Parts: sequence; C-alpha cells; structure tokens
Amino acid sequence: MKKELITELLQKFEAACYEVKGVECWSARELQPIFNYSEWRNFLKVLDKAKEACNAAGEPIADHFVGLNKMVTLGSGAQREVEDIALTRYACYLVAQNGDPAKPAIAFA
Repeated sequence: MKKELITELLQKFEAACYEVKGVECWSARELQPIFNYSEWRNFLKVLDKAKEACNAAGEPIADHFVGLNKMVTLGSGAQREVEDIALTRYACYLVAQNGDPAKPAIAFA
C-alpha cells in the first residue's frame, strides 16, 4: 500500500474522532465511507460481527457500541433523523478486523 494512501486513511480516521465525557468516539456513519462501504445495511453486518467479537472477548458491548440518532441533511435541504452508532477506538479496531479485507482501507486498518 502506498505511503500517501496510508497517510490519507489515517488522517481521515483521526479527523472523524470526537470526544464525549473524555472518551474518544467515532461515528459509524462517518467511518462507513472511510472503510469504503457504500451501503449502511452492509456496514451494519460488519458492526454486528464486531459486536459479537467484543462479547466473545468478555467486553461489555454497551461500553464500546452506543446507539444514537442524528440529523442529516438530504439533497433537497430537508433534514431526517438516521440511526448511528458511537464507537470507541476498540470498537473501530473490531470493525476493521471483521470487515472485508479486500477493501484497501480495511486491510490498512
């Protein structure tokens, strides 16, 4: 993998980070395009596998995958509420481990 692509992916990943009560979090909706998943329903399958791996590791799923809703602006300018999941760094790691390794961003992660 080219150094430029690695740098770009790392920057996108770190730029998507935000903090809630001192805990680093990432929006699953924002990670979806970074990990090159075009459809939310396909990315949800990866998130479900990552939750199973979290549980198998003895970690509480609720500590690393927090469901929430957020407003997004549609092409028409209207807004709509969509499902999202706040992920810890550990959850992001599990998502990368359970994603499609044929996708360069998943392979990098």
